[in-house]
Amino acid sequence: MPRMQVSLRRGWRTLAAGFLAAALLAAPPARAGDGQPDRAELIRSLIPSVVNITARAEVADAFDPAQVSTAAPDAAYQIQVNAGSGFVIDPSGLIVTNWHVVTGAFEITVTFSDGSRAPAEVEGAARVVDLAVLRVHVGHKLQAVRWGDSSKVQVGDSVLAIGNALAVGMSVSAGIVSALNRNISDTPVDDFIQTDAAINHGNSGGPLFNMAGEVIGVNSAIVSPTAASAGLGFAMPSDDARYVIDHLMKPGAYARPGWLGVKVQPVTPEMAEANGWPDTKGSIVAAVMPDGPANKAGIRPGDVILTLDGEAPSDDRSLLRLVTMSKPGSQVTLGIRRLGQQLTVKATLDSWPKMIWERNAAPPRVAVHLTIPPDLGITVATLTGTPRTLYGHAVQGVLVTRVAPRTDAARRGIGVGDIILQVGAEPVRSADTLQHAIDQARAAGRRFTSVLLLRQEQPTAPTQFPGPKWVTLQIANE
Repeated sequence: MPRMQVSLRRGWRTLAAGFLAAALLAAPPARAGDGQPDRAELIRSLIPSVVNITARAEVADAFDPAQVSTAAPDAAYQIQVNAGSGFVIDPSGLIVTNWHVVTGAFEITVTFSDGSRAPAEVEGAARVVDLAVLRVHVGHKLQAVRWGDSSKVQVGDSVLAIGNALAVGMSVSAGIVSALNRNISDTPVDDFIQTDAAINHGNSGGPLFNMAGEVIGVNSAIVSPTAASAGLGFAMPSDDARYVIDHLMKPGAYARPGWLGVKVQPVTPEMAEANGWPDTKGSIVAAVMPDGPANKAGIRPGDVILTLDGEAPSDDRSLLRLVTMSKPGSQVTLGIRRLGQQLTVKATLDSWPKMIWERNAAPPRVAVHLTIPPDLGITVATLTGTPRTLYGHAVQGVLVTRVAPRTDAARRGIGVGDIILQVGAEPVRSADTLQHAIDQARAAGRRFTSVLLLRQEQPTAPTQFPGPKWVTLQIANE
């Protein structure tokens, strides 16, 4: 079957982790007598630290560009709802998730395992490694995870993944570590832990636990011939994640990582043979950035970087990780091979250039001020033409003909073609009765009102359970 990579950051490439209910390994669960807690007890103890995340973003409607015009500017926008996962790293309310889950979001809601919810704000984000830190204020301490040492993870270790699988709610899956140091071309420094624990859409940013209940990875991607789990899931190692998170939480602007200013790639056997090299060790330089540290140190295309401060990176990604984790301004010693000779050069690392870093790691902060106009931004018309029926009866209500952008009605998903049947207990038969019901709710001092809505059926995406649905709308400005 064809190989399809799915990562949770770009369209059809979507990150995930964990599937429905607690799937058990073939081996019998460890009991307290084995020096480990019972697996079911362990899972129950971990779930309160994991959260479901819902992020609403306003995006351009790419499916019908013909509608985009000055006459109907609101037709160019739609509300996209992203579902993901996260986990608490500090009792004060810090939560880790993936960058792509919250990018562009104007509203982020965190749902805890007990069903309670809280709005969240982006505290910091790094697009280049697909991580974000959120903050919630809930008035009490939260249960935080314990970090594990990902450098000690071995192939065959048992693992658990917990998260919002397929957006159905908190779910658990189990499996083993099936490979280490995987490169799936998702980030410049791929170093993924591979697992066969079920990884699916909606688990983006969820934790990968070891059997001691420690987080050893942040679920990052899947490779599958379909859009669902095929047993190849990938998690960012906890050591890498902690390094990024520590930097994100520094006061002020995000401290950009170390930068050498080179593009490198692995040395292949054919490349070694073509150049008369004895082995494939090191990373060959393909490009040197003008005015960068490498250029100032005299490094040039064709050089092979063998060591950095005496350490021999296992591959080009390992070299880049060492560089990014080094402090900007520090001097490093590079061992290189040039034209068959071994040389030593010193380079003073710089920070990633601001323009390049912001393009690749811009925080996903999008402020959309939602206005609450007197009519809620909804334009309606009396139903005409062939009567619509519901359960054998004629539908009585008003047809939505326009929804203004950046309103609560648009955020809640009300769209052209929907039919408003009631506002609270009051049936709606005209624009006047709709406005009267809204005004009455405001006069009663309410911030919200409930609208009974009959959604327009989409031929390409039919409703699984057709029929009316109550939608809560904000009717008063904050």
